[in-house]
Amino acid sequence: MNSSTGGPAEGDPFDAGAGGILRQPKAVWATAGASVVAFMGIGLVDPILPSIAEGLDASASQVSLLFTSYFLITALAMLVTGFVSSRVGGKKTLLLGLALVVVFAGLSGTSGSVGELVGFRAGWGLGNALFVSTALAVIVGAAAGGSAAAILLYESALGLGMACGPLVGALLGDASWRYPFFGTAALMAVGFLCITAFLKEQPRPARKTSLLDPIKALGHGGLASAAASAFFYNYTFFTVLAFTPFVLDMTPYRSGAVFFAWGVLLAVFSVLVAPRLQERFGSLKVLGGSLVLLAVDVLVLGYGNHTAAVVCTILSGAFIGVNNTVYTELALGVSDAPRPVASAGYNFVRWFAAAAAPFFAPKIEEWSNIHIPFVVAAVTAVLGAVVVRVRRASLAHEAEELKPKHATEDGVGVFAN
Repeated sequence: MNSSTGGPAEGDPFDAGAGGILRQPKAVWATAGASVVAFMGIGLVDPILPSIAEGLDASASQVSLLFTSYFLITALAMLVTGFVSSRVGGKKTLLLGLALVVVFAGLSGTSGSVGELVGFRAGWGLGNALFVSTALAVIVGAAAGGSAAAILLYESALGLGMACGPLVGALLGDASWRYPFFGTAALMAVGFLCITAFLKEQPRPARKTSLLDPIKALGHGGLASAAASAFFYNYTFFTVLAFTPFVLDMTPYRSGAVFFAWGVLLAVFSVLVAPRLQERFGSLKVLGGSLVLLAVDVLVLGYGNHTAAVVCTILSGAFIGVNNTVYTELALGVSDAPRPVASAGYNFVRWFAAAAAPFFAPKIEEWSNIHIPFVVAAVTAVLGAVVVRVRRASLAHEAEELKPKHATEDGVGVFAN
C-alpha cells in the first residue's frame, strides 16, 4: 500500500527499528498518552450508569443522555475542528480541547441533577472533539514509520483508553459516582502539561479550512459511503456501550471488569489482528464479515441468559476493534481530501449515530421489551455491511491497495464471488 493511505503493506509497523511503531518522538507519545485519557472518558461512565441514576434519582433513559449530549456536540464540533486548527495551529487546538475537558469533567463531578450532568457532558464533548480529531492528524504528521504506524498507534491509544475507562470508572466509582469525573479532569491536566512540554507547534496548512469543507468532502462517493456505513455501525457499537450496563445490572466492579475485558479485546483486535486480516483477505471483505458477526453477537446478547450477555458483551470488543481500524483507514485514504478534512466529514456523520443509540435504545425498551433494542442494533450492523457491499466500487481505491495479492478484481467486496 502506498504511504498516502497507510496500511499493512508499508512494512512491519511493529518493527522496533527506525520506522516501527515503538520508535516515536516524545511529541507523538505525549499526544498518544493524552489520547488514551480522552478515550477513557467515553467508557468511563459505563460501570457507574446505574449508580448515577440512583444518586441523581434519574431513569435509565435520562442517564443515557450523558452519551447523547456528549456525542451530539462531538458530531457538530467536527465542522469546527479543522476551521480552528488551520487558524491557530494543531498544538493550540489540542490544548484548547484538553482545557475544556478538564473544566467540564471537573464540573460533571459537582452536578446536582441529571440535567446539569448532561449539560456538562456536552461541554466535555466539545473539548474532546477538538482534541481527538486534531490528535489523529498530529500523530499521523509527526510519527516515524509512515501512516500505518501512526494509525496503529492511534488505534492503540483508543483501545487502551476504551479498556481503562470502565476500569477507572469502576475503581473510583465504587466510592462515589463523582470521583471518576474528578479523576479524568486530573489526568487530562497531566496530558495538558505533557503536550505543552513535548509537542512543538505543527505546520499550518497552506489553505485554511472553512466550516463547509468537511461537508464538501462528503461529496466524494468513497468517503460518503464509508461515513454512511460507519453511521449504521456506530449505532450498534453505542447500543452495546451505553445500553448493555443496564441489561447486565452488575455492581460497578463487575461491570467495570466486563468492559475492561471488552476493551482489551478491542485493543488487541484493532492493533494486532485487523492489519493481518486485511493483508490476507482485503479490507472490504474483512469489514463486511466483521459487521455480520457483530450483528449475530448482539442478537445473542439480547436474547441469551445473563452469562451469554456477559460473554457476548466482551466478544463484541473483538469485532468493534476490527471495524474501528478498517473504518479509520478507509476514511483517511479513500478520498483525495486532506486527512483532517476527510476525518472531520466522516466523523460528523458517524457520531450522530453515537448520539442516537443511547437515546433510542432505552426508549425502544420502554415501547416494547428488553430484546428489541438489540434486534435494532443487529439490523443496523447488517445495514452497514450492505452499504459496503453495494458501494464497494466507490471504496475500491482503498480496498485494492489493501486487498491480498492473490485476490482477483472480482474478489473485491464484502462477499467475494
